[in-house]
Amino acid sequence: MKVLVLYYSMYGHIHRMAEAVAEGVRELPGGVAVLKRVPETLPDDVLEKMGAIEAQKAFAHVPVCTVEELPDYDAIVFGTPTRFGNMCGQMRQFLDATGGLWLQGKLVGKAGSVFASSATQHGGQESTILTFHTFLLHQGMVVVGLPYAFGGQMRNDEITGGSPYGASTIAGTQGERLPTDNELAAARFQGKNVATIAAKLSA
Repeated sequence: MKVLVLYYSMYGHIHRMAEAVAEGVRELPGGVAVLKRVPETLPDDVLEKMGAIEAQKAFAHVPVCTVEELPDYDAIVFGTPTRFGNMCGQMRQFLDATGGLWLQGKLVGKAGSVFASSATQHGGQESTILTFHTFLLHQGMVVVGLPYAFGGQMRNDEITGGSPYGASTIAGTQGERLPTDNELAAARFQGKNVATIAAKLSA
């Protein structure tokens, strides 16, 4: 199973979650995970003012994806930070360019899944993932979430991301909070779950 983990990360939180998703994909025998980023749309001077340039150096080696290569994968797991309860503009612009794939039905029947981050606990993680699912459905993809088989989302002994819709993390208002062990475990579980379902769909 060849799974694309496609994401946008500004400060590294979604990048770390993407790595965990890829680890989960590789737990499935024959699971191949490919990490790629969507193109940046902000100019360097704006990113500099936002304090993102230095943070992005940590994952600058991850190649940028093109729309044309999406059909090459058995499944796609998308990662996005939350912007006002929705996906970020960089991801939106990338997805808006997939009209040709939609017209040809190139993504129909492929497994699709989403993970996210937000600054605060109630900053729109669930709405971001759910509204992202609309794109997957329009493309004819099979939506895969984070089932309650992952017991970590039932925890109440700590503040944690994660819902039936997908793994998520809380970045903190200053970006100071890194993904926790539980949130990374959710991302790994989701990655393996997507790969497992993709394998069944292919069979």
